[in-house]
Amino acid sequence: MSDPATFSVALANEAATARLMADIALLIGPGDVVTLSGDLGAGKTAAARAMIRYLAGDDELEVPSPTFTLVQSYDLPPFPLLHADLYRVEDPSELEEIGLSPLPDGTVALIEWPERAPGAMPPDRIDIALSHRPALGSMARAAEITGHGKAAAQVERLAALRSFIETSGHADADRRHMPGDASTRSYARLVKDGASLILMNAPRRPDGPALYAGKSYSAAVHLAEDIRPFVAIANGLRAQGVSAPQIHHADLDSGFLITEDFGTAGFVEGSPPVPIVERYQAAADMLAALHGQSLPDTLPLPHGDYAIPVFDTDAMLIEVSLMPEWYLPDRGAPPSAAQRGEFVAMWRRLLDGIAGETRTWVLRDYHSPNLIWLDARSDIARVGVIDFQDTVLGPAAYDVVSLLQDARVDVPEALELALLGRYIKARLAAEPGFDPAAFARLYAVMSAQRNTRLLGTFARLNRRDGKPQYLRHQPRIWTYLARSLAHPSLAEFRAWYQANVPAPF
Repeated sequence: MSDPATFSVALANEAATARLMADIALLIGPGDVVTLSGDLGAGKTAAARAMIRYLAGDDELEVPSPTFTLVQSYDLPPFPLLHADLYRVEDPSELEEIGLSPLPDGTVALIEWPERAPGAMPPDRIDIALSHRPALGSMARAAEITGHGKAAAQVERLAALRSFIETSGHADADRRHMPGDASTRSYARLVKDGASLILMNAPRRPDGPALYAGKSYSAAVHLAEDIRPFVAIANGLRAQGVSAPQIHHADLDSGFLITEDFGTAGFVEGSPPVPIVERYQAAADMLAALHGQSLPDTLPLPHGDYAIPVFDTDAMLIEVSLMPEWYLPDRGAPPSAAQRGEFVAMWRRLLDGIAGETRTWVLRDYHSPNLIWLDARSDIARVGVIDFQDTVLGPAAYDVVSLLQDARVDVPEALELALLGRYIKARLAAEPGFDPAAFARLYAVMSAQRNTRLLGTFARLNRRDGKPQYLRHQPRIWTYLARSLAHPSLAEFRAWYQANVPAPF
């Protein structure tokens, strides 16, 4: 077990305490335990309340002290949280009665008065000891933060994060919680003097063990494992006239960024959400303009260039293989060795056949959750792009599929076809040699590849990462997949999927 990691923070007032708790919240997740100790009136409940309100995104949320109820539960947007107060606990055996022994899976536990049951505290935890500092003011406190076991690395990262924010001049900015994504990254808004910036926490982390010729899944399919690709591609996109966030402050080694905030104007509206046609049209126009340019394969970064990886046959094949690996077992249809062999051979033939297609920048997740409408700008600059660190060199059709077959929003087939026609018309106007029929076939191939991968990805997010919310998108993915498999060139795939792949629940 690693040695504990400790650092201390002076807190001038409750606002400073709230900022500290927001910073801690940025680095924790389901299964983590945070304890709060200190004398009566030291500010334990105020600190817990600040974290809960931050995670809820509601400064007015009622957060009563659990002194008498002992445990208060909150179903917060990022994860469930238990707020416990052990002051009235007389014997550690009582923790079982109140649901704290063992601690529930997939939940963050925020525990006041842990010293009342010291032997029951898990070895991996963050301890926050609060104390009065009257010499600094009546509301001043000091916090000594200690990470034990696996949490020692979190506390070391917390110290680095606090130093980064202070060095950038935003230590006194208010924090506002932002929803995360399917990755290990987390985000917060820094609000100061009416202006807002985005804080990104992106720790270097491979996606899974080395299972693919000695590489993790992320390395094998060219997903970003640190923050460098984001910075390189952001600068590269802006150089091409695309609205990517300006990077204001960066710590490339630690994985912290402070960037321009594009706001919250999205590309969908209503409930359930539907595409805003004008904005989708602009997004299609932006792709057509980008794909018509001659783009570099390498981009500058401090201390060396960044070479954009190629989205080759092996990477695409590993992606689609998530479907038989995760989706088919979930549907009670684990593939036999013969079925796996047929699947891989079929896909390799298809993907080898498109290996010679012209390559461009493939942003990879160019769809509504990652697009912000910038009404004050003009033409394609109105399309703000915020997720592109996984950019590869590959077929232009891939991002057109990402947009028009939005994984999280139903795009009616009539709108999909209209926007596809709009894109093709724009490409033809700029490039008379552009081949619409060849592009339509490539669009179907990339749709089949992407949607096959997504069936597996969403099953894996549920089974491996405890994120069942992604399963609700599988029926939509299935619908898009059926559209692409209707293309005459994919008849072999259509027959194989009909025989071997059950529909989602």
